[in-house]
Amino acid sequence: MALVREFDQQGNWLFRWRSYLPFILLIPLAPALRSFQYPLGDHFFQELWELVCVPVSLLGLAIRAAAVGAAAPNTSGRNTHGQVADAINTTGIYSVVRHPLYLGNFLMWLGIVLFCRDWWFAAVYTLAFYLYYERIMMAEENYLQGKFGDDFSKWAAATPAFVPRLTQWRRSDRAFSWKKVLRQEYTGFFGVTSAFFLLELSEHLIVERRFEVEPLWGIVGLAGLAVYLTLRTLKKHTNLLTA
Repeated sequence: MALVREFDQQGNWLFRWRSYLPFILLIPLAPALRSFQYPLGDHFFQELWELVCVPVSLLGLAIRAAAVGAAAPNTSGRNTHGQVADAINTTGIYSVVRHPLYLGNFLMWLGIVLFCRDWWFAAVYTLAFYLYYERIMMAEENYLQGKFGDDFSKWAAATPAFVPRLTQWRRSDRAFSWKKVLRQEYTGFFGVTSAFFLLELSEHLIVERRFEVEPLWGIVGLAGLAVYLTLRTLKKHTNLLTA
């Protein structure tokens, strides 16, 4: 079998299971947390470090929201059974990067990985993400090339795959839909808030050998759960989030 075809098949298989990559991170997370200590032995400096980690994850969520909210119908979705695209998104966030959803994923979980301050863990995460999503992106682009031909080729030639080129920003030609963002992205928001909440609990258990829920993180954890349950209920039982 030709290597390109093999990569394409692997990419389509990985595409179906791409939502589960964060769970793979639990394997190297355990040893990273086992040796966790506060920077310079002071919890205050850990809180300062969290002011770096949280915005990284929030930036990832924002990039995903920008992609989903202005995407054409039947594109940029959470489908798992196969590639779907009724059009090519080429404006807005898609004018500066071809795969903004995966860039958003990378940053969302990078902020969580950086929380541990274990550079080996960060390196393993980055390498694993690259190896996993490289084939998915290849499979997606093969699909788009076959369906849209020259239109895709021209856009791909001018737009970087993963590292944005902000100088070529073009305003989106579609109205932004917050309903679509809320309908599709509430699970990612819940995942990020839950991960930071659990890491915050873990740091006190590991370093101080005591259970403590800081007020701010308690609010974050409860707010993330409330948003998840509310939006899931609205999505499943009403039409309020229908664009």
